[in-house]
Formats: sequence, structure tokens, C-alpha cells
Amino acid sequence: MFMKKIVLTAVLSLGAVVAAQAADTAHNLDFKSAVERAVADGTLDGSVKFYLAGTKSGGKVLQKGAVTNKKTNGFAKSAETACDHVLRSALIQLQNTAKAKGANAVTNIVSYFKSNESQSSTTYQCFKGTAVASVALKGDLVKF
Repeated sequence: MFMKKIVLTAVLSLGAVVAAQAADTAHNLDFKSAVERAVADGTLDGSVKFYLAGTKSGGKVLQKGAVTNKKTNGFAKSAETACDHVLRSALIQLQNTAKAKGANAVTNIVSYFKSNESQSSTTYQCFKGTAVASVALKGDLVKF
């Protein structure tokens, strides 16, 4: 009986430590350079342009509020590495959605983590915990 109590206490203590370390930390990273790297290495094909809120307007809006919410394994990776990877996944989804709708740009992009908008004209938000990195974006599909 005593051994069961020790094991149970150890398991519960470990769970509390893991839960405390799993909190997401917000990282604001440069959007333009990340997009440029993804186009340069062929991850994005360059047929769809991406503009953060406040940096480009005009054209015909084909769909407002397209949302992507991507996650990736962030264990033992720097925030920059994990966030760059997960941003690429989000941009690929937006690119494919835009092309399917006949759009050639995604404008008015905001970070949209847990349905909370965060607007910047230079950075995107990535949330990284111990094991997972997340990027959620929302933007308008536009034909210029």
C-alpha cells in the first residue's frame, strides 16, 4: 500500500511539472523574410502573394476571413526553427485555398491564435510550448 502511494505521488508530481512546462510562449517573428525564404526554396510557388493587415489593400475580395490553424512538433527545436516550419504549412494551405478560389493574393492577414486576433504590419505570432508550435492565420482571398 505504501509503495502505491509513493508511485501515485511521483506520477502526480511529474504531471504537474509537465503541465507547468507546456505553457505556450508567444513569439513575434518577421513575416516578410519568412515568406521570401519559403518562395526562394520552392516551398511556396510564388503565384499567391501574402500581405499582413495594413500593408496592402485593393483588388476584388473573393472570400473574407479564410482561416488556417497549423501545428507542428516543436520538441527539442528552437522557436525560430519550429515556427518557420509551421508558418510554411499555414501559408501552403492559404496558397492552395486562394488558388482554388481564383485568388492571387491573401491580404489583411492577422495572427488568429485561439480565435484572438493580433495585428502587425511586420510580424506573425507563433506559440511554442514544450512539444508543439502553432501558427493560426486569418486573411482575405483577393484577386488583383
